[in-house]
Amino acid sequence: MERSRWSYRATDLTGDLSAGVSVAAVAVPVGLAYAAIIGLPPQAGLYSAILPVAAYAVFGPSRILVGPDTATCILVGATLAQLGLTTIEERTQVAAVLALIVGVFCLAGSALRLGVVANFLSKPILTGYLVGVAATLFVGQYTSLTGVPVGSHGIVAPTIELLRKLQQIHGPTLAIGVALFVVIRVLKHLVPRFPGAVAVLVLGIGLSWMLDLSAAGLPVVGEIPRSLPLPPTTLPPVDWSVLILDALGITVVSFSSGIVTARSFAPQLGQPVDPNRELRGFAAANIAAALTQGFPVTGADSRTAVSISAGGRTRLAALISALALAIMILFLHKPLALLPMAALGAILASAAMDLMDLRGLWRLREVSRFELLLGVLTAVSVVAFGVMNGIMIAMAASLLHLLRLASTPRDALLGVIPGVPGLHKLHRHPDAVPVPDLLIYLFEGSPLFLNAARLKRRALRAVRRFPHPIRWFVLDASVMVELDSTAHDELRALIAELRQQGITFVLAGGHGRFRAVVERSGLAREIGPDHVFETTDEAVAALQRIPVPDTRARPDRAATIRSN
Repeated sequence: MERSRWSYRATDLTGDLSAGVSVAAVAVPVGLAYAAIIGLPPQAGLYSAILPVAAYAVFGPSRILVGPDTATCILVGATLAQLGLTTIEERTQVAAVLALIVGVFCLAGSALRLGVVANFLSKPILTGYLVGVAATLFVGQYTSLTGVPVGSHGIVAPTIELLRKLQQIHGPTLAIGVALFVVIRVLKHLVPRFPGAVAVLVLGIGLSWMLDLSAAGLPVVGEIPRSLPLPPTTLPPVDWSVLILDALGITVVSFSSGIVTARSFAPQLGQPVDPNRELRGFAAANIAAALTQGFPVTGADSRTAVSISAGGRTRLAALISALALAIMILFLHKPLALLPMAALGAILASAAMDLMDLRGLWRLREVSRFELLLGVLTAVSVVAFGVMNGIMIAMAASLLHLLRLASTPRDALLGVIPGVPGLHKLHRHPDAVPVPDLLIYLFEGSPLFLNAARLKRRALRAVRRFPHPIRWFVLDASVMVELDSTAHDELRALIAELRQQGITFVLAGGHGRFRAVVERSGLAREIGPDHVFETTDEAVAALQRIPVPDTRARPDRAATIRSN
């Protein structure tokens, strides 16, 4: 059970200290690498892991940690490129403004209780999106790992460009990058809980110092200011329509990523996840990032995992990590300046491999082939059309999938199995037979404008194909909870057409607003009080009181409706 928000025991201090220092050590290479993705100075990645972490610890609802995120950083980088910002100063200022806008959007979303937006990004969409982002991220490390300038976008074009420039590969850069990449992958395989990024950080700095890699032509991080940041005071001219629209996309993606992190670690932290309170915590973290020349942040799964594995027990672990990172910037800035960019490329390439959950994507087929196709579509869209366009395609695909499900509910005809209680679907149970004089039609969805015509069409087709005499048409509404005006009118039309054929319409079941609309609109009076029942079993008992015949004659199987 979750303890009080600010309760603390002295026995937690050792674990929190260990976790805080471990998280700070991991945050250094990760922060530097993410700043490189966006095209910001190295310190921006470190600043984004200090005050934002403390702000979330104070205002957030859970013990996850926040910080830079792969998908969010790629979006920020794409936005800065779209705005045509070229100087480091301009990019730093606009990245901070983006963080501020994202923070305001999160705060507004929390006030308006828009946390439900996270539910629109289904698992296939998120899985496919992350696969696409991971592939893009991996290809983006070609330059860092080889020293070859690659200007193409996507996956195929950069790969072809690199192959054409093989003679330009810088041998020392490739050797250092590949060696450090192998180190981090081997450590992950042999010691999964060991922070391999820290090992690469130490090895990279050590090699740079001993071999003077900068003199050999290897790019290094360079000087990191020995100071803590101040809020930006100026802003270059920008297209605010682009800035705000992109900030909205960044908000959706970063919030969704953060919610996934919170949900993933909720069982280990013993805390429930409240999306609206998470929005408030992310708002505080992003506003703090804006005030310290950082960039948008979200839930950080790797650092949260490090904190838990190192023994972190309370929010104090996050506060200690922020303090430890600030101390490292102030007193270890010279060693950090020696870190080769190839080391950052190795860290990011490894992170891309971890992010690319191809097995998870393939496992979607076990649930639905359509969801597998949806995931693949999302991944391909991100790669082929860019991150922002990929997000829009993913969300559109998700909504189209939802509309498809809502517009084509399954349906079936029901009957009885002699000697077995209850009603059963005729197409699933070979022993089931229709109830004499009744056609019992189950529509597995609420009648709405999306599916109203389908309900009427399928119901009348069932009547035409039913091989037995029909006195009553029983609509099993046991799963119906909504009824809009379009579907209401279609039901009236169905009742009228059945009446012309000498068939009486019977309504069985229904809940909530569905029954309220049926009563309020007068539809219940039109059906007749003797033909409206609470359950389908009650309707069958009232309409057909003669025993089920002993004959085992089967209806024509072509006449039954198969769920589709």
